[in-house]
Amino acid sequence: MQDDLVTCLTRQVKEEVIDNYLRERRMIELQVEHLHRMAAETRNWAAETGKRLTRLSSLMITSEMRVRLSDLLRLPNGSFWSACLNGRFSKSIGLIRVRAITGRGKFRKLLHESYSRLHHRMKEYSAAYKDLVLECDAVNHNIASFQKNFDLLSILCFLRNLDIQELEKMKILGGNFTATEISELDKNLYIKPVAIDTLNAPPPLDLPESTRMGERLTGLSDEIFRKHEKEVRSILR
Repeated sequence: MQDDLVTCLTRQVKEEVIDNYLRERRMIELQVEHLHRMAAETRNWAAETGKRLTRLSSLMITSEMRVRLSDLLRLPNGSFWSACLNGRFSKSIGLIRVRAITGRGKFRKLLHESYSRLHHRMKEYSAAYKDLVLECDAVNHNIASFQKNFDLLSILCFLRNLDIQELEKMKILGGNFTATEISELDKNLYIKPVAIDTLNAPPPLDLPESTRMGERLTGLSDEIFRKHEKEVRSILR
């Protein structure tokens, strides 16, 4: 009789532990879902920033000058940002209107203003990306604490001693189980930390301030105007 009581109480305690586990686990899952929504918003921000880089690239006229721009901005090869160089400029972000006495001066101002707007957008994106990284670190910290606070080996042992009908009745991890799922309970219980690169938000570029790029941008614009004046004047119309 006493042994039956101890067994019953032990089972109740273990079931309560699992209830707590599932409740805490659901909170972690909600945090991960929020992180992925945040990552989607950050990727959208990256796309909008990339359009400013594509606009600047469209002023380069030729692939040779785009390579020069890539070197100037130190774009990583094969990155999201380097791909923006060869993207198609979308006028949905708006044309930049500038005024100057000469075509050369007007193109120079256009190039400078295009870079300035890219730099401004990149700073805003950098802040959004930093928030994403901080949120990812916080979620991973909570995952680590969650795994540490529960003895998964004891939980696994308890669950493996239940038959499938009992598992379904308890609604553990969602209910109906196959034999394969029962054998892989350890995988189902383990929550992987989220690697920042799996969120597919490109790291921001560390672009120099516009004032520091002045001479180099002027030299680039003058060279483009000298070599491709006809195409430049077509852009300026």
